[in-house]
Amino acid sequence: MATVNVSEIISIAPQLLSVPFKRMWSTYDQEADVLYLNFKKPSHADDSELTDDDTIVRYEKGDVIGITVLHASKRKAAKVS
Repeated sequence: MATVNVSEIISIAPQLLSVPFKRMWSTYDQEADVLYLNFKKPSHADDSELTDDDTIVRYEKGDVIGITVLHASKRKAAKVS
């Protein structure tokens, strides 16, 4: 069983609460180093956009339904003010 750093998870709670979606599902593909965040289930993207920082924003009928974070483990933690 994996060790869980509860303090680290609690420390990101304010950032998670600032996301403008009530529900969020995440999946991490360690081999590909890709983090998938979904804000709607089921979701069927009909469009997507690759941003300058290697993030894919997925859309369904113009609404954001998910974000794919490439190179996820190499990202710097955002500073909370």
